[in-house]
Amino acid sequence: MTLAEQLEKMRRDWDERARENARYFVNTERTDWTDDEFFASGRRTVSEEILTDMINICQEKDPMQMKVLEIGCGAGRVTRALSDLFGEVWAVDVSGEMIRQATQALKDRKHVHLLQTNGTDLSAITADGSFDFAFSTIVFQHIPSKEVIENYVREVARLLRPGALFKFQVQGDTSIETQPDDTWLGAPYSDEDACAMAERCGFEPRYRHGAGGQYFWLWFFRKS
Repeated sequence: MTLAEQLEKMRRDWDERARENARYFVNTERTDWTDDEFFASGRRTVSEEILTDMINICQEKDPMQMKVLEIGCGAGRVTRALSDLFGEVWAVDVSGEMIRQATQALKDRKHVHLLQTNGTDLSAITADGSFDFAFSTIVFQHIPSKEVIENYVREVARLLRPGALFKFQVQGDTSIETQPDDTWLGAPYSDEDACAMAERCGFEPRYRHGAGGQYFWLWFFRKS
């Protein structure tokens, strides 16, 4: 399978999942999310992963003066919670159908900008070095190609200002075997793999948590 074929399958599969039950495939805790419950789960994620880490994220900046980026926004579950906290939020997803649903759900948030990506880079955003923070949760665990994941990380480095944090997850269970056409089970990273990727992409891998598990958190700080 070529990279182009892989990307097209990823987009197509996530569009189909979004049409079937977007909120379930964004958060598989349940199949029958109400609006309130779905967005409350996003607030819990921000409470657990953002509000507990504001020193690293804000670096003495006022959150309402910060421009932040979310990779893999799905139907806007976390995006809405980010928009409660930060002054400007940009969010991207490979699925046009996910972006359509997120746009409808967040139409009252004028400081939120939603964009569909081509599945391999962030070329739709040209504001190099203008972002103060980037975040991604339960996204790269679904990308089977390390080439695609690393390209996203490199693109985030392009968009972040020097010193800014990219906090995100990868699949850390290196015992799993992935297939190029599987757009649900993503490529795994060891701690060594993650650190090497950071160095190649212009980041300092300052903190890491959860190596060996499904939710391997990485704190990558943009090098000057």
